[in-house]
Amino acid sequence: MPQPASRSILLLARGLDRVGTGTQVALAAEGLVAAGWRVTLATTSGAGGLATDFERGGIDVVRLCRRPRPDWGAVMACARHARRMRPTVVVAWGRRQTRLAAAALAANGAPRLVAALAALPRGAADRTALRRVDRVIASSAEVADGCTAAGVTAAVDVVVPGSPPPPPRSCDRQALARRLGLDPAKRWTLCVAPLESAARLRRLVWAIDQLGVVDRGLDHLLVGGGPLAAILARRARAQRIDERLTVVPHLDAVADLLAEVRLVWQSGSVAHGGALIDALAHGVPLVAVHSGAARQAIAEGVNGRIVEPRPESDFPR
Repeated sequence: MPQPASRSILLLARGLDRVGTGTQVALAAEGLVAAGWRVTLATTSGAGGLATDFERGGIDVVRLCRRPRPDWGAVMACARHARRMRPTVVVAWGRRQTRLAAAALAANGAPRLVAALAALPRGAADRTALRRVDRVIASSAEVADGCTAAGVTAAVDVVVPGSPPPPPRSCDRQALARRLGLDPAKRWTLCVAPLESAARLRRLVWAIDQLGVVDRGLDHLLVGGGPLAAILARRARAQRIDERLTVVPHLDAVADLLAEVRLVWQSGSVAHGGALIDALAHGVPLVAVHSGAARQAIAEGVNGRIVEPRPESDFPR
């Protein structure tokens, strides 16, 4: 049922591109606006192009922090904005944003807090924050069960991630190749993931090295930023895969890229599987290590493969 226009929702998210979690935030915002809600997006870091997309679409955007990663200043800015805006509901996207929102709203009991989670809760900080929320929206039954095991007493709903139809293209393969430094004559693969997990980084470098043994005609694009970016660059040079690996922290043309890549893959557990869900609408084959997001997106042997995260696995094949 459409809600009165006076009802307002604050969507709290990191600076994102329109892929993975960013796609789900965009779909939620579009649905809420269509249902009559007044929607505001508050970003807690300065990266990504999703906020600009929202502004072009007429949705209010507040940039709480312009640094690469959310910090204590983002918590204080969120608390101040919530007092001014007085939203009916605050929806925090992801575990870190839930922790941030729980801290920011601790002294402001007016808004209802909803946590939208695509990964299992981890550690005491997650458990403490989730006990303060009024409702949890989990991307899978596995995440919902993890919330229950973490002691969450609020209602938990399971909402499967959406895969939107491909939008009209804004640039072709040649333009993408020039922009990204890729070879248009080679086949391209895509991985979208934050560079924040050492284990994922090791698997990623290993996989690209092994894929080079299987097929030298591949260029790999990684969209992601984080504290391990410099380490990845050093390892890529040491293992001589740097000529086959291109890393960009953010990319606003992911939809155009998905129309051109040969494979979308994921070397670790990432919220919404990085670009796995987005690739479904383009019919791109998927390969990922075993995770909840991979099981949601991949029908084994139909649209892709799920493998174990071990070097002896058949990931390259």
